[in-house]
Amino acid sequence: MPDQPNVQELWDREQIRECLYRYCRGIDRMDEATLRSVAWPEGRDQHGAFEGTAAGFVDWAMKVLPHIERSVHHVHNVMIRFQGDAAAAVESSFTALHRQPDDDGALVVLHMCGRYLDWFEKRAGDWRIADRQVVFDWIEKSAPTPGSHPERFGNRTPVGGRFPDDPIYAFLERVTP
Repeated sequence: MPDQPNVQELWDREQIRECLYRYCRGIDRMDEATLRSVAWPEGRDQHGAFEGTAAGFVDWAMKVLPHIERSVHHVHNVMIRFQGDAAAAVESSFTALHRQPDDDGALVVLHMCGRYLDWFEKRAGDWRIADRQVVFDWIEKSAPTPGSHPERFGNRTPVGGRFPDDPIYAFLERVTP
C-alpha cells in the first residue's frame, strides 16, 4: 500500500544515522575500534589534509588525535537518498570544535562547519561508508580560554576524555548484557 511506511527503509535510515554518530564518538574519544567500524576499510576518504583509504584515515587520525587536546563533533541535517536496496548517497552537516596547536605551535580553538558527502553501501546487512568527501563551509580560529582543565571546567564533572577513560565506556558496561 502506498500510504504504508517502508519499515526496511526506516530501519536502514536509522542504521546510517547510527553509523554517522559512531564516527563522532570514535573521533572525539580517540576510539580506534569504533572509528574502524564506520567505513569499509578499502573505501576512499578525502578528509581535509588526508586523502586515501578509510583504513588509512584511521591510521592517520590515531597519530594526529593525540596532538588535539580536545574535540567535539556533531552531525546534523542528515539527508539520505537511497540507490536501490544496498547503497545510499548521504549528505550530513557537521560542526567540529578543536582545541589544538596551530601550525606555529600556539594553542588555538578551531570552529569548523561543513558537510560529509558519503556514499554508503550495505554489505551483509551492515551499512558503512564506502566513499567520503569532506566539504568545509566555515572555519574560525580563536584564542583558547586560558587555564588548566580543572580551572576551566570548575565543578562541572566528570570531564570527558579519551578511550577507555571517558565515562561512556563504564556506562556502556552497565547497560550492555
